[in-house]
Amino acid sequence: ELVAQGKSIIMISSELTEILRMSDRIVVMCEGRKTGELDISQATQERILALATDR
Repeated sequence: ELVAQGKSIIMISSELTEILRMSDRIVVMCEGRKTGELDISQATQERILALATDR
């Protein structure tokens, strides 16, 4: 419903399964800077962790 209205929610969580289940797009940050942005079709726990640890 929110997507149809053009609205977004910013969710901050360390629970990757929850993020993958609830998101259309994931932006990852490490030490205060954006390290990546993934469409849900590209997102895996491994890719998110690699971006979160800046590897």
